[in-house]
Amino acid sequence: MSTKTDKIDRLGELSAAKQDEHGVSLWTEAFRRVRRNPSALVGMAILVLFVLVAIIGPWLAPYSPTDTMGIRENVIRPGSIPGPSAEHWLGYDHQGRDQFSRLLIGARQTLLVGVVSTLIGLTIGALIGGVAGAAAGLGGRVGRAVDSVLMRIVDMMLALPSLLLAVSIAALLGASLTTVMIAVGVVSVPIFARLLRGAMVVQAGSDYVLAATSLGVKRTKIAIGHILPNSLAPVIVQATLTLATAIIEAAALSFLGLGNPDTSTPEWGLMLADAQPFLDTRPGLAIFPAVGIIITALGFTLLGEAMREALDPKLRK
Repeated sequence: MSTKTDKIDRLGELSAAKQDEHGVSLWTEAFRRVRRNPSALVGMAILVLFVLVAIIGPWLAPYSPTDTMGIRENVIRPGSIPGPSAEHWLGYDHQGRDQFSRLLIGARQTLLVGVVSTLIGLTIGALIGGVAGAAAGLGGRVGRAVDSVLMRIVDMMLALPSLLLAVSIAALLGASLTTVMIAVGVVSVPIFARLLRGAMVVQAGSDYVLAATSLGVKRTKIAIGHILPNSLAPVIVQATLTLATAIIEAAALSFLGLGNPDTSTPEWGLMLADAQPFLDTRPGLAIFPAVGIIITALGFTLLGEAMREALDPKLRK
């Protein structure tokens, strides 16, 4: 656990950089570096395509994702599930529904779960990390005590395997789409909290904080108006990376039967679970949603890694 927390704290310290000696802002230089990074461009292209499919997928789908009329008679047993054809590019699923249409519409559900769960983790984690960072950097002895209590709670959450924690929360709350969002979001809370706290502690020792303190500016105003905005870089980078893991973990929960119980609503993780009995006869039922999950997670990961490299002060010279 100590290695895990050390890496998170180190990312916060490295990303809490200020302007360089040439007066170029951190974000301007980072944007320039990202534009020159081929991996970032590939990741961005994947994400743009994924978001477009998620938004306009229902209009692109040639069939309704729940329509089984006229084709149910072709799906009598696993060995008779029709494969790809000119009318149905990816064939039918085990209930006679068009697989291509369900794959397109399922992208929206997958994006929704990933974004909402990341926002949940970011909001709660930033609140905890912001309070802890401000308390540790500006709160004196009482502040350090508050920071210690909050970070011990965060460390206990980090000590648990993320998927095990997500499964436990989902099992406790019951199977639903909202449960998946909450479970995946809670898992990412300690990471966001650690990152923001580490970055704020580094910024609290900066010259501009010392100058503001000497001028009598209130500590709350310094923390919210100055330290916090300059500490958000690592949190934004982590949010991009967390989207990738959130999509994978949400798919895992749906695969385990802890997601949306409505099987008529397409979702890539649920489509993977439904395809398990038919792997011998129609492996494409599992391959296509699995490839969608992998490529989408790859896109977020490539972009997030490129942003982390661009914001690393050691590589900005």
